Amino acid sequence: MGKHLKSLDHDILSRITRKGHGYVFTPADLLDLGNRNAVGQILLRNCRAGTIRKLARGLYDYPRQHSRLGTLPPSIDDIARALQGKDASRLQPSGAHAANMLGLSNQVPVRAVFLTDGRSRKVQIGQQMIILKKTTPRQMITTGRIGGTVIQALRWLGQRNVDDNLIAKLKRKLPNRDKQRLLEDVRYAPVWIGNVMRRVAGKMAR
Repeated sequence: MGKHLKSLDHDILSRITRKGHGYVFTPADLLDLGNRNAVGQILLRNCRAGTIRKLARGLYDYPRQHSRLGTLPPSIDDIARALQGKDASRLQPSGAHAANMLGLSNQVPVRAVFLTDGRSRKVQIGQQMIILKKTTPRQMITTGRIGGTVIQALRWLGQRNVDDNLIAKLKRKLPNRDKQRLLEDVRYAPVWIGNVMRRVAGKMAR
């Protein structure tokens, strides 16, 4: 390996290891350190050495290790963050994944769906499928806010499956600041979901 590549190898590995085990990234996250071809060579070499892992085309991680379980799979949300940066798009957890994040479902979905304002795509990582589903601007208004995750989780659960016990569970799960933030997003929710959000926030529906 030439002097330049050795230096680049050191810089890339330093950045990756500083992020810590579990870090998911794309070559684009490293292009400020070197050109695409050189970065690609370094990533390939470190994959072969077992230092990093290739998850899918253009997607890598610095894998977490467990004393008994060995190499652990990457976090779905860490993958989503890396894909978000790669595509310069926003992602909103949706469906069963949103419900699971809030503790409203014990189901760990094999297909994790995220709404996006970028392009639709599917990324297969081991047994896990990450689905990015292009949606309308209105659906993305609450992206990055607790209201957006609650709206999508309740949509997936359906009105018939949302009872007093589930509302109480959501109240226990959310800190007070998040409960109050729900009120800011009521206007973007269907009427029945807005009423649930008010109840979670401690405000009775009008």
